[in-house]
Amino acid sequence: MATVDVLTILSKATSLSQDQLRSVLANPSVVRPVTVGEALNQKEFSTADEVVSDLCKELGLDFIRDIPVADINADLIRDIPINYAKQQQVLPYKDEPDQLIALTSNPVNLKALDDLKVLFGKKVRPLVTTVIRIQDAINKVYEKSTANLSGLDEIDEEDYDLDDPIVDLLEAGEDDAPVIKMVNSLLFRAVKEKASDIHIEPYEKDMVVRFRTDGVLMDVFKPPKKLQNAITSRIKVMANLNIAEKRLPQDGRIPLKVGGKDIDIRLSTVPAAYGERLVMRIQDRSTVILELEQLGFSKENLDRLDDLLSRNDGIMLVTGPTGSGKSTTLYGALTKLNKPDVNILTVEDPVEQRIHGIGQVQTNSKIGLTFAAGLRSFLRQDPDIIMVGEIRDLETAELAIQASLTGHLVLSTLHTNDSAGAFPRLIDFGVEPFLIATSVMGVIAQRLVRVLCPHCKAPYEPSDFELSLLGVTREVAKASHICKAMGCSECGQKGYSGRTTISELMVVTDDIRSLIMQRKDGATLKKQALANGMKTFRDHGIAKVLAGVTTIEQLTTNTQLDL
Repeated sequence: MATVDVLTILSKATSLSQDQLRSVLANPSVVRPVTVGEALNQKEFSTADEVVSDLCKELGLDFIRDIPVADINADLIRDIPINYAKQQQVLPYKDEPDQLIALTSNPVNLKALDDLKVLFGKKVRPLVTTVIRIQDAINKVYEKSTANLSGLDEIDEEDYDLDDPIVDLLEAGEDDAPVIKMVNSLLFRAVKEKASDIHIEPYEKDMVVRFRTDGVLMDVFKPPKKLQNAITSRIKVMANLNIAEKRLPQDGRIPLKVGGKDIDIRLSTVPAAYGERLVMRIQDRSTVILELEQLGFSKENLDRLDDLLSRNDGIMLVTGPTGSGKSTTLYGALTKLNKPDVNILTVEDPVEQRIHGIGQVQTNSKIGLTFAAGLRSFLRQDPDIIMVGEIRDLETAELAIQASLTGHLVLSTLHTNDSAGAFPRLIDFGVEPFLIATSVMGVIAQRLVRVLCPHCKAPYEPSDFELSLLGVTREVAKASHICKAMGCSECGQKGYSGRTTISELMVVTDDIRSLIMQRKDGATLKKQALANGMKTFRDHGIAKVLAGVTTIEQLTTNTQLDL
């Protein structure tokens, strides 16, 4: 952007007041007889970082863009309240023998710098960054100091009377506060790191806590083995489960509020060889439902999907393994279809996102409210569109088909490896092929691949073997944007940030209907769909590798080469 309004940009990117900014920008430059503001206005910038960085150069100050939060010693902020740090926009960064380096978004805030000088007893050198980056650094450093799970490994096990941990936990005695704090810190950290699952796994001599983030499981910490029963019981109490029952699997729910967000945790316990194994699925209810255009579908598949969703009847299936984003796709479709003139009903297990204007029913097997029972009752509720969380059995499949044949649009999920596998699966349930051929109008199969961090991804020249995996020539590769994961402070040194969809959409045409009626296998159906122009997972994945969205490693991990 040429001839920028420097004052406006700096007022947003820093914590300097308008008066401070005018005073700073009016100062004559050291090297040219013009003001700092005029010098900046003569340059072209593309980001606020560049404006602040050039301002620092003009004033002879140091600027930092990527803040290595992991390297900041939490002991530096021990005597500094978090409210003070946020109000003054200042954070100790490095304590050197002759000086303290402090992060700030307001280098002319001499009061805050003088306070640090008195506190640490040495000269303070400011290191300038933007408001957003210092706020993020303050949150992460203070979180690390108060909820550092690695420090919990050092809890003195002798402080606990573990012979009867259930009673101690229920009474919430003073000795149990560290266990309660440990569990709360665990849940807090999982939400902050955007983990989708928490695994608590007991072994013979220790226990391990792992987070699944962006589809990848990673060890977080190892609590003392003697605290196993106390931790397990505390979590079961939070989920209102029977803490005395350790022989049978149990399922529960923990509603939380973390940082103003409504978090729903589904707890599953299973008795294992060395104690109960716990898995918690984290669902952020405050997350905005993504539209289909934001999920990563190709333009071609989006157009075909829009055509299928515009129909008044028929079944559209979304298939894929657990955790492949099927529910997210269905919610995106429902959001697109949700209008005042249509009646939409859903039966789910559980209801993951509330959508205003849609009737959502949660299954309850204890009272006989199954997918089939909910679907049967829906037919008397005058629906236009029905969403069934999952087709698991013959009864649900037949009711879904019946609903589609009587003028309803039905959306549902199915567990198959690809789109063509949906039809043999329905036949295996016992559904007649002619019913499948006349009701199912399309099947979306999808996977999730990790997205390269935009801050640190680097151009990459693939080897000949990798080119053969992509099925492209070196000339095509050079003209593309193939990148590899690197790692930076923005992505926690992972090299990836978030996930996106790769998909294949099989539209049921007349020739595919004919094959379904003949009970042909999935391979035959897929071959015909490819002849009709269907793009496979791998085709979509290759396109995203060439566009620099994901990596060759993610492509080969999540797709397989058709032989």
